[in-house]
Amino acid sequence: MSNEVEIGRGKRARRAYSFDDVAVVPSRRTRDPQDVSTSWQIDAYHFDLPIIAAPMDSVMSPQTAVQFGQLGGLGVLDLEGLWTRYDDPTEQLAEIAQLPSDEATRRMQALYSAPIDPDLITQRLREIRATGVTVAGALTPARTQQFYKTVVDAGVDIFVIRGTTVSAEHVSANAEPLNLKRFIYELDVPVIVGGAATYTAALHLMRTGAAGVLVGFGGGAAHTTRVSLGIHAPMATAVADVAAARRDYLDESGGRYVHVIADGAVGRSGDMVKAIACGADAVMIGAGLARAAEAPGQGWHWGPEAHHSQLPRGERVRVGTTGTLDEILFGPSGRADGTLNIVGALRRAMATTGYSDVKEFQRVEVVVSPYLPG
Repeated sequence: MSNEVEIGRGKRARRAYSFDDVAVVPSRRTRDPQDVSTSWQIDAYHFDLPIIAAPMDSVMSPQTAVQFGQLGGLGVLDLEGLWTRYDDPTEQLAEIAQLPSDEATRRMQALYSAPIDPDLITQRLREIRATGVTVAGALTPARTQQFYKTVVDAGVDIFVIRGTTVSAEHVSANAEPLNLKRFIYELDVPVIVGGAATYTAALHLMRTGAAGVLVGFGGGAAHTTRVSLGIHAPMATAVADVAAARRDYLDESGGRYVHVIADGAVGRSGDMVKAIACGADAVMIGAGLARAAEAPGQGWHWGPEAHHSQLPRGERVRVGTTGTLDEILFGPSGRADGTLNIVGALRRAMATTGYSDVKEFQRVEVVVSPYLPG
């Protein structure tokens, strides 16, 4: 059966689905939630939770990265953010939280124009390392060549190369592009790279030697990529496509498993459940963790796209504060909207459908059932 629709006589399009378009189906077996394991492992690093905190200034500071790691997840610090541009960015974070909406973008562009200090990169990563949690930091492809040695020398455990989209075949007439395959091969730490939104793009990234691939393109709560660039990748289809690339690369490479991490549109517990059901090994969460009382954004959320110097493709958005980081992850919840006790929700979804661990849960039945609230 064809999955294409005709847009007009000269153009056909493939139908794609978001997390809101799909649902998980119970099976013949159920389990007790306490018998379910939510742990996962990437390279030599084991985590109790299949959740990575997004490298965004509204979500992660060195302190919250430590706290998140102690709770069982992986916190990733944005090494091009305010924490590596200012000795103490408390004042800048407070100012961003107070900015009028019509002034936010231009003022954030000015705040983020301060230069990145390599010494601050070293200092922030060592602050995290001193606590004993797994250390992860993120750079964009454009800055990786410039700062990667500083990052590795500071003792990072997992290196994240994250952009709106990352290609293994970037072409430039103006500068030598980052050769991901050579770069990852020469690096002594596992690399997570993305985003990718298609089977082919993900397969090429897997062939570079990446330990994990981030799946997504401008689908987060603070992104405006669809309206500014006209580009969007519905996440249920994107995750399933990249999971297929993982399967085929496993055969092609003779058994090398690359982890698939859903990055975008995972704002509530049900989105996380469906991301794993579509094939993700873990999820990267931004807005859902920006709602924590400890989050640096103070109830606001933004990513690096919101302060791009030439073409912002995101904005500062109000997400509010729903609870502490511990309550967001483990409850108890006094709300029924999927913003608190997200790990408990994952456990219950897995138990209700009869699966004992995350890897097994990827096999759960999924149906197309668009959700139209209100």
